[in-house]
Amino acid sequence: MERQELERFLNLYEPRLIEIKDADRVIFVGDTHGDVEVSKQIVRTYLKERNVLVFLGDYVDRGSFSRRNLDFLLKTKINNPSLIYLLQGNHEGHRVLKLFPADFWQSLDSELYNFYASLVEKLPLMVVAQDIIALHGALPNIKRLEEVEEIKLGDERWKEIVWGDFVEMPGERISSASLSGRPLFGKDWFFQIMERLGKRVLIRSHQPHSPQSMFNDRCLTIFTSSVYLRRKTIAIAHLNKPIMSIKDLEVKEL
Repeated sequence: MERQELERFLNLYEPRLIEIKDADRVIFVGDTHGDVEVSKQIVRTYLKERNVLVFLGDYVDRGSFSRRNLDFLLKTKINNPSLIYLLQGNHEGHRVLKLFPADFWQSLDSELYNFYASLVEKLPLMVVAQDIIALHGALPNIKRLEEVEEIKLGDERWKEIVWGDFVEMPGERISSASLSGRPLFGKDWFFQIMERLGKRVLIRSHQPHSPQSMFNDRCLTIFTSSVYLRRKTIAIAHLNKPIMSIKDLEVKEL
């Protein structure tokens, strides 16, 4: 019965770009990586009318309860389609981006592997809310937000979104790839893309050794899983006021 429930997700259509307008608060959640308890805590606390939850990707691998975490979030999405959005992270792209660790994906037989991959590959890539952009990794090389709809699984801009890192130094693309194999971008790339898209604040996760705040308090990196040594944090945006920097967000430790 569980798989039949999850198959309902295949019938949900969402664009690659989600724009949130009709909400009072947006709660942004970083990587959860198999931490089903923190996912349940956030849903229990914040899933309510006039709130929207945005999970920034990486629901599996590393943690002990990857399948339970992913199942819980997908079922919550099925039952509350306009109150929660699940974005793609690099761990949702295992069919095209081999990575380590991948204990969840490696634990599945071929039928379940293809089933779960077909679910998570449908997930959106980016959320915008007022002057905020939210995604998993780094900003893609686009001139207009509408171009996100053209991004395909595994292409260069997809890799920038789910696999890209930022570093607080001058430059655009710092090198073709960092030592980890991830695309690496500097502050000139950040400001150039944000100006093109007309947004003020980026909320992301993905990069566990990144400072929480970068680029003059305009880039916030959060993590929300117990598998990391850094603090478990979420970010809350109150959309009834201007958001010019991350100082206008409520960053909470769980």
